[in-house]
Amino acid sequence: QFPLVESGGGLVQPGGSLRLSCAAFGFTLDKYAIGWFRQAPGEEREGFSCIRTDGGTYYADSVKGRFTISRDNPNNTVYLQMDSLKPEDTADYYCAAATFCGSRFGLNYAEVWGQGTLVTVSS
Repeated sequence: QFPLVESGGGLVQPGGSLRLSCAAFGFTLDKYAIGWFRQAPGEEREGFSCIRTDGGTYYADSVKGRFTISRDNPNNTVYLQMDSLKPEDTADYYCAAATFCGSRFGLNYAEVWGQGTLVTVSS
């Protein structure tokens, strides 16, 4: 089993919402920054949001104001609430334990990955 397991993906219409979950197994999430990445077909994987151990957050401009990341430490889970979804949000979504969370957040800071969950935004 992957140490991180994403769930909550699926098919949603434009303007709709989904909540993704990232659950940890074998380690405690509250000791790590946790990031969300996505990879669209034919595109590189990109980091677009993360949350620090102190609860501070980062969002890329492409999702700012529409996505919200949060931690549920007692349940060892990080959530990503996605609202006002657009077709261009269609991608495989991954969470990762990261060594840094801030405006330079990216692939090079991810250390432990989940297996991904597919989000499709289409009418």
